[in-house]
Amino acid sequence: MKEFINTGNKDTRSGFGAGLLEFGRENSNAVALTADLMGSVKMDAFAKEFPDRFFQCGIAEANMIGTAAGLSLNGKIPFVGTFAAFATGRVYDQVRMSVAYSETNVKIAASHAGITLGEDGATHQILEDIGLMRMLPNMVVINPCDYNQTKAATIAAGRYNGAVYLRFGRPSVPNFTPENQEFIIGKAIKMIDGKDVSIFATGHLVWEAIQAALSLEKEGINAEVIDIATIKPLDYEAIIESVEKTKCVVTAEEHFIAGGLGETIASLLTAHRPAPIEYVAIADKFGQSGTPSELMKEYGLDSDNIIQAAKRALKRK
Repeated sequence: MKEFINTGNKDTRSGFGAGLLEFGRENSNAVALTADLMGSVKMDAFAKEFPDRFFQCGIAEANMIGTAAGLSLNGKIPFVGTFAAFATGRVYDQVRMSVAYSETNVKIAASHAGITLGEDGATHQILEDIGLMRMLPNMVVINPCDYNQTKAATIAAGRYNGAVYLRFGRPSVPNFTPENQEFIIGKAIKMIDGKDVSIFATGHLVWEAIQAALSLEKEGINAEVIDIATIKPLDYEAIIESVEKTKCVVTAEEHFIAGGLGETIASLLTAHRPAPIEYVAIADKFGQSGTPSELMKEYGLDSDNIIQAAKRALKRK
């Protein structure tokens, strides 16, 4: 089985910051806006190097989205950065009308997503953002798994002509994908080839899925792990090809079951290739305060739960 090396834990929000700076150097039309969270979303390096292309909007997220849409209509490529809870739930009407409906070239950079926001608690731990964003026409949804992939995805989002929701997080997590990789929007990435069960994971759960596959291998179970970094557009061909081979599925995500990756894949399989599917995600309840590692364990978002889900799926073949 392929070996995965953690080159050192890094936060994915810093991957965004690095990618934003690199894209800013590449394209002079790139601009950045934030709602009083420059340091938290790692826009400070961009702001320092390009002060005339950085806009501090204050705690006025709705105004920020509208400003970004206006900048886009005038040829700029705006990245708006704030916490995921504020980038989606707080400003959904503005995103729906000024970004998606108006087909503007706005990149929504959503940091501190999911349960791993940690100690700030349920009010800030948005777990429905993927569902909210993927339901919008004209919106690409990207959820990268580590620092390197987030950096590459940020650059790819900047080069893409259209609205993008880019989701990343606060905690330091394993950094294991290639440095200076090319990120292709809409392309799933096969991490481990297998024949017994397909594990489709996104974001922080990709590393956990890999660890689960390594453990399952010791029990004679050959799991295929696929990184779904782009949730919309979904890589239909890669998913169906995998399930045709394994005939059972596990999905793993740091999001509610409702509206997330699991339901997205389930709807695809229902139409084209029905198969047993098990979800590793958060049920119908809010988060709570705690460290990221405590919360991932409490809410069943770890390799042990992926292992158990894989075994359940195998029994249902």
